[in-house]
Amino acid sequence: MTLSHRTADPALVIAVARSWLGTPYHDQASLRGVGCDCLGLARGVWREVVGPEPFPILPYSRDWGETGPREVLADGARAMMPEIAPADAPPGALILFRMVPRAIAKHVGILTGPGTFLHAYERLGVIEEPLSPSWRRRIAFAFLFPAR
Repeated sequence: MTLSHRTADPALVIAVARSWLGTPYHDQASLRGVGCDCLGLARGVWREVVGPEPFPILPYSRDWGETGPREVLADGARAMMPEIAPADAPPGALILFRMVPRAIAKHVGILTGPGTFLHAYERLGVIEEPLSPSWRRRIAFAFLFPAR
């Protein structure tokens, strides 16, 4: 089976992700139109594209993972999704960002085009914006949503 047979249709991933636009930012939430954080957005897209979440997400604080060597988000994504090189990430891919150099990746977005992505950002909610050089250089990992 080729990778393309095991991954979700990118157009579906993007359409579902865009249906979350305008959802207010809310820590640890994952309800379209009500509230979500960046991980909650990815969880909501997963539920609609792939199905039920494979494991519960334990409560986390805003400063989780500020120190330490373990890539918590990447490890979780790797357990469920095919990993690809960030430079090869196509639209529809889940991307993880390092917000601070040498820190772990702890921000999540979904590529919507070759130069755009969608994410939940504090005070702004779910937005789609250009993947500027500043954002692009922060990408640490990329994954593809599996097929249902």
